[in-house]
Amino acid sequence: MDFVKVVEKRRSIRQYKSDTVPNDLILKILESARITPSAGNRQPCHFIIVKDADKKKALGISEWASKAPVIIVGCTDPSVSPTWNLVDFAIAFEHIILAATNFGLGTCWMGRLENETIKKALNIPETIKLVAVTPLGYPAEKPEPKKRKTLSEMVHYESF
Repeated sequence: MDFVKVVEKRRSIRQYKSDTVPNDLILKILESARITPSAGNRQPCHFIIVKDADKKKALGISEWASKAPVIIVGCTDPSVSPTWNLVDFAIAFEHIILAATNFGLGTCWMGRLENETIKKALNIPETIKLVAVTPLGYPAEKPEPKKRKTLSEMVHYESF
């Protein structure tokens, strides 16, 4: 798909079909995160793939999200990149979101900073920072685009 079309098509999906997402497709999506740039090429990101229904429920996330076939839990290791780990994470996670859209899958970026329920359920070490979660699956809805600011409301030339 054309990149601009991918960006325009991306929506936060909150209803998913029960269809299984093939492992090779999940790996292609994760590959898009693996190759992202990071400060000093430190690559502080970690992704946990959760498919088991009981494990998804143990995460304590919204019921609609836990019904998706896959949950991707994203973390960073601040010791690897103390200053830039969250920026590096945001780049990688957005690549996941856009790659999923490109392959006809839906996602919904859910901030989960330091959620102890998730960390305990997935045995995430204390030194690792939980940042976000996204369900992943085939959309069972097609949300309309939301109203966005115009470029003239956001872009400034030479000064604010």
